[in-house]
Amino acid sequence: MSTEFVLSIAERGVWIVLIVSGPLLIVALALGLIVSIFQATTQIQEQTLAFIPKIVGVLACLVIFGPWMLSHLMNFTYYIFSNLHRFIG
Repeated sequence: MSTEFVLSIAERGVWIVLIVSGPLLIVALALGLIVSIFQATTQIQEQTLAFIPKIVGVLACLVIFGPWMLSHLMNFTYYIFSNLHRFIG
C-alpha cells in the first residue's frame, strides 16, 4: 500500500465528512445568527432561546437531508470494503 493511496483515502474521507456535515452546520449557523439578531434587537438575553430553534432546525435538516447523507456514507463505505484487498498487502 503506497503513501499516495493512503493519502487519497484520507482525503476522500475528510471530503465526505465535510459534505455530509455541511448542510447541518449551515442550518445551525444561520439559525444561530437569526436568533442572535432577534436577541440583540429585543434585548432578550435568555440562553435557552438560542438552543431550541437550532435543535428543531437541525432535526428538520436531518429529516430532509438524511437519505442524501446516508447514500454518501454508504457509497464511501462500499468503496472502502470493495478495495479492502488493496489495504492488506
